[in-house]
Amino acid sequence: MTDLALRYDPALGAFDLVLDPVTGDLVTDDGLETAVTLSLFTDRRAQEGDALPGGAPAQYNGDRRGWWGDALTADAPLGSRLWLLSREKTLAETAARARTYAQEGLAWLRRAGIAERVDVVATAVPAESRIELDVVVTRPEGGARVEYRWRNLWEPQDAV
Repeated sequence: MTDLALRYDPALGAFDLVLDPVTGDLVTDDGLETAVTLSLFTDRRAQEGDALPGGAPAQYNGDRRGWWGDALTADAPLGSRLWLLSREKTLAETAARARTYAQEGLAWLRRAGIAERVDVVATAVPAESRIELDVVVTRPEGGARVEYRWRNLWEPQDAV
């Protein structure tokens, strides 16, 4: 599976398509990195009981976000609810929620047969006010493992 490559651009503070500096063409990847990136960093719609960043509960007309295409595929929403943690304190409970939200966002990789396993570890680093996220995707064919690390969830880094 091939897809357009997405990379985090610190200057933009967002993900963007990658252009080949020589040809100016769009760069592609094997699809897994882009799939993981979209699964984690696209904002999944908040559930009814989720508290939104800033303290407003989702049921009180707050912006619950989400991708418009989910209206067509409500049984398999895109993205994760990691965005809900953007204003949370760096606690073990926050890391546990980050792990749950990441697993939720990546679960489709197993259902689609793209991954045999998806392991997620989230670690709170209170001294530096950040959450670290490690994801290991084990491919079904031969069990190749692909690792992704983000030392700060809000400033993703390239895959390892």
